[in-house]
Amino acid sequence: MLALSLTACSPARPANPQAAAAVQAARQQRIAEQQAETAYSQDLDQIPPPAKSRYMQIHKLKSWSNPFLMIGTHTLSLRVAASTSTPSAPGRMLRSRAPKWRTAQLQLADLPEALAALPEENWPYGRVIAVEDDPSATRRQRVQVRRNEEATLKVLNDMGVVVYEWPGNGPAL
Repeated sequence: MLALSLTACSPARPANPQAAAAVQAARQQRIAEQQAETAYSQDLDQIPPPAKSRYMQIHKLKSWSNPFLMIGTHTLSLRVAASTSTPSAPGRMLRSRAPKWRTAQLQLADLPEALAALPEENWPYGRVIAVEDDPSATRRQRVQVRRNEEATLKVLNDMGVVVYEWPGNGPAL
């Protein structure tokens, strides 16, 4: 009877060693992903919290200076300002002009690393990112875009990045 009660309390082990190895590999991968996400969050902690007074009134992409994320059916499009000012001539003041954008197509799994790699000057409004669903998505694709949006918002939330849902329904440009 004692032997029966001891076996009932011990965790069940898969009979198949390959299944046990797969379970262990999946567990190790989850731990590695959590550790990587924590490291990325720590990198982003260097960026100050967002200042709503600086970004809530911006409704045109040419005026937006923080990262901008467009969510598609299978990928994310990350736009980052390449520069915000250029010298007009030697000895003259710097003139501000609309930023030039660098765009990268990412998978959701690559988003934390991409955001953590951005320098602090790409975050002038603080740790906030503008997010918009792909306006060119068809009605059929909207369901998949919505799923991707939910997963993306969870990742951003876990990283401590504030999401600014981009105003308007049309293209951001």
